[in-house]
Amino acid sequence: MPIASPADANDYIILLKPRVMSLVVFTALVGMIVAPEPINPVLGFVAILCIAVGGGASGALNMWYDADIDAIMKRTRKRPIPAGKVTGGEVLVFGLVLSALSVFTMGIFINWFSAAFLAFTIFFYVVIYTMWLKRSTPQNIVIGGAAGAFPPMIGWAAATGTISIESVILFLIIFMWTPPHFWALSLFVTTDYGEAHIPMMPNVKGERSTKNQILVYAILMALCGIAPYFIGFAGITYGILSTILGVIFIYYSYELWKTGQREQTVAKAKKLFFFSLIYLAALFAILLVESLATRLISYLGA
Repeated sequence: MPIASPADANDYIILLKPRVMSLVVFTALVGMIVAPEPINPVLGFVAILCIAVGGGASGALNMWYDADIDAIMKRTRKRPIPAGKVTGGEVLVFGLVLSALSVFTMGIFINWFSAAFLAFTIFFYVVIYTMWLKRSTPQNIVIGGAAGAFPPMIGWAAATGTISIESVILFLIIFMWTPPHFWALSLFVTTDYGEAHIPMMPNVKGERSTKNQILVYAILMALCGIAPYFIGFAGITYGILSTILGVIFIYYSYELWKTGQREQTVAKAKKLFFFSLIYLAALFAILLVESLATRLISYLGA
């Protein structure tokens, strides 16, 4: 009779990567709410739940495949598989079951277009990014970042059954945000990635090239960040605040770009990394609040 693994409920929650899932859920919710066609609140809850479960399934499958390098890196060696709390086989089954459950529930209760989009996102993150790009190219974050940028498009598709230029803009904001966010992180955990033989940009191209690219992507991201206002998708409040946030992001990226000493690089990279979290959350929160406020004013004036 097989011996049960010592994992508890918290270990399985960790497998779902709850911090990453929270970002997935929030951006998907914004995509759903700002879509032009309202969705039934109950169906909207089901859709967000499916996206959350699908995102968690992706995280679990990522940990299953990356168990070998997770055991090497300091920041990941306490995850359930390398810590011996659960076996790789159990995590594989867990991830596959959750993936199938999320996709089929989405298809049955919401629409099959959004379900297919969710399935593709899971496949992209697990197969294209985790199994292929992550260990083979310093562009892993750039291309693989698409997986993390799809959720608002899925939320939009859940409400409308399609995609549009507006949802593509939401995708581009996250897509352009991902490289400076993760490369800033990699600048102060370079040794960790090096020991695991993951070809992150600083390890392969060096700090100077990484800083150059961070600055370029920061500028592109800031331009995408204000695009919703210029295409008439967002109002003046969003336009002003997104511009301010974008300028701050570019400033922090420029400050990092100027540094030469290692200690200064680490300090500036940490500052940029933590502000990048604020930037994305604030940008989508402003878009959400402005959209809800506009609808409320329209409703009260009707």
